[in-house]
Amino acid sequence: MQHEFAAVVEQDGEWVVAYAPEVPGANGQGRTRDEALASLSEAIALILADRREDGLRGVPDDAEQTTVRVAA
Repeated sequence: MQHEFAAVVEQDGEWVVAYAPEVPGANGQGRTRDEALASLSEAIALILADRREDGLRGVPDDAEQTTVRVAA
């Protein structure tokens, strides 16, 4: 599944930093824009996986679990 998020990219001295305003806590950095965006992408994936795991903890065994697609 593919998602798109807004990314803000800024130069900070010798580093490029990036963050996703829609995903609190998602930050990335690198020496180049591409490295910072790749780092941000990994951070978003980890945060979403963690939130999914937390959200599904305690779901009753007989509850239906499925997915939903969101078109922006």
